[in-house]
Amino acid sequence: MTLHSPQDAPEPRARIPREIQVLIAAAFVIAVGFGLITPVLPAFATSFDVGATAASIVVSAFAFFRLVGAPGGGRLVARFGERPIYLLGLVIVAISSAATAFAHNYWQLLAYRGLGGLGSTMFTISAVALLARLAPPAIRGRVSSAYGAAFLIGGVAGPAIGGLLGGLGLRVPFLAYAVCILLAAALVWAMLPKDAGRPVADGTARPAVTMRECLPDPAYRAALGSFFANGWANFGVRVAILPLFAAAVVSDQPWVAGLALAVFAVGNMLGLAWAGRRSDVRGRKPFVIGGLAVSGFATLWTGFAVTIPLLVGLCLIIGVGAGTMTPAQQAAAADIVGQERSGGPALAALQMAQDAGGILGPIAAGALVDLSGGYHWPFVVTGLVTLVAILPWLRARETSPAARAAYP
Repeated sequence: MTLHSPQDAPEPRARIPREIQVLIAAAFVIAVGFGLITPVLPAFATSFDVGATAASIVVSAFAFFRLVGAPGGGRLVARFGERPIYLLGLVIVAISSAATAFAHNYWQLLAYRGLGGLGSTMFTISAVALLARLAPPAIRGRVSSAYGAAFLIGGVAGPAIGGLLGGLGLRVPFLAYAVCILLAAALVWAMLPKDAGRPVADGTARPAVTMRECLPDPAYRAALGSFFANGWANFGVRVAILPLFAAAVVSDQPWVAGLALAVFAVGNMLGLAWAGRRSDVRGRKPFVIGGLAVSGFATLWTGFAVTIPLLVGLCLIIGVGAGTMTPAQQAAAADIVGQERSGGPALAALQMAQDAGGILGPIAAGALVDLSGGYHWPFVVTGLVTLVAILPWLRARETSPAARAAYP
């Protein structure tokens, strides 16, 4: 099944449109802001006299509400358009973050973070839909790579600044995050045209591309699996379990876990830079399959890394694999939904798959740690989840217009 637009023809040497440059700049500002609160959120939660489990629930609440809000976010994008829902989502996140800074008890904190998750899924789905609509087909991989790199660089810079702001008080980073989000909203409101992302020039409404419409396409089903695996491994287990493993098995020095995560980010950046442009020419499938294989096999061995050099080396390899896969699978999703109709609902389902993996992965990994008394099995299972996601891609069609034209 092919849902892409007949206009999806190769466009060699196409430049990234100005509208997408605005979204990339906004992504950097948003990621810096989110990184500001990462170092202080657990400590802020425990300041309300709750234990580690309750503090972890606050972290998970954001992802949970992203998951449950995704279907509604997709429908809102289809009904009102990408730009208004993007801006509304940013404003909701800003209000949520500012309210969090003034939370008086644990339950208020939990509620405000949940509200932020709803806003986050609104602007995330809108951004992905805008990228799918505005990116020239021949450079979708490069666009996805640039967008991911902006989030990654901002995500690396944010925690360093957030740690310093935390010294001024645990509430300060949340106010700074709200300011960053409002700056991003102002940037998009001022520089992104009001008609950006609209289906057709005459304003005629057309039905959005739905998940049900896409499901017969093997490439879309494969994308659901790889998005889920990416959420499980890289948004879930890596964040929740890797720092615990580093402290319990490799070294009790806190900088070791930070080094491992930083090296993963470096590898991710290398993978993004290498794969984005190439996936536009050589196709999406080779880079999705290759990235899943590299990160999956490296993850299998992570639980056996008992020295700092070995752990750091494996994290670098995993990061390269994840960075290689990410722009290709995002570009494939854009290929599938095409440019003529809003892809909000279909893209929201992919986001839900990733968020579901990000929620279930840490829960399963934590249970395996408790049951086995060690960290081998969580990483083995995570590696297997990643490798299994390769199987649907082996039978999926190639979605890249340029690759199909070069290799019919």
